[in-house]
Amino acid sequence: MNNEYDVWLGLDVGKTNHHGCGLNPMGERVFDHELPQDEGALRDVITTLQHDCGADIAYLPGLAMRKAADLYPGQAKTDARDAFIIADTARSMPHTLRSVDRESDVLANLKVLAGTDEDLAHDITRAINRLRSLLLQIHPALERVFKGTVLTRTIVLDLLVRYRGPAGLRSAGKSGVKRWAKNHTRKDPSALIDAIFDALAEQTVTVPGTEASESVVPRHATRIQALKTERKEIEAEAEALADSLPLLQVLTSMPGVGVKTAAQILLAAGDFSAFRTPGFGIGRTEGY
Repeated sequence: MNNEYDVWLGLDVGKTNHHGCGLNPMGERVFDHELPQDEGALRDVITTLQHDCGADIAYLPGLAMRKAADLYPGQAKTDARDAFIIADTARSMPHTLRSVDRESDVLANLKVLAGTDEDLAHDITRAINRLRSLLLQIHPALERVFKGTVLTRTIVLDLLVRYRGPAGLRSAGKSGVKRWAKNHTRKDPSALIDAIFDALAEQTVTVPGTEASESVVPRHATRIQALKTERKEIEAEAEALADSLPLLQVLTSMPGVGVKTAAQILLAAGDFSAFRTPGFGIGRTEGY
């Protein structure tokens, strides 16, 4: 980033309104106002500060922002304070900024996809817990058959969608369920079906609420299937974006580093040009 600017404008982005803080090279405020979330109004501010749309634009990564905030007095998190910190950090520590370019746009898209993937993972976990809780309430022995990741296997979810629960499985009969399962999975489902019907034989009592539970079970199973499909689609989109960034491909080649982790690293470190040597920053916090 070029250090020779007449004004450094820090913009704290909000849902309905932003806050802008402009500092001159001496750190004196020349602008400090709330801004509407409106392109025209923001353009007017930039023009007023004798900049045009050709002004350099950069962003301050979240980690750098949090570290910088610790250097300023006060703990209250306000838009005005954050805007000032962004502007002053840019003015006094420009090496912390990351340029907004095509790779930044790709990384921003990856961040959105990674966040969506994380949300979907949480949604899947909640749906699984609800489904497991229902099965445990009406038939503990059957729920034990689906321990661990067994419950999320495609064939198990398909069985629950089709047969709904203990009553539906019993009604279809072991041979009928096994015949259907063999036509809907590549692996031999015999051991699974045998375990299911062995568990069904352990309980002869119908628990109150079973009928309602069996109407809900297939809905949860269908929801899990839909979420898993959506997550695969998000992962495919993220991988396609990752292929366009050579540096991200290098990171994901490391054991244990996936697209999500690699994207977070690049969002914080940029192109690593701020690290002058391989050991730069190890055991110290440069600029802080």
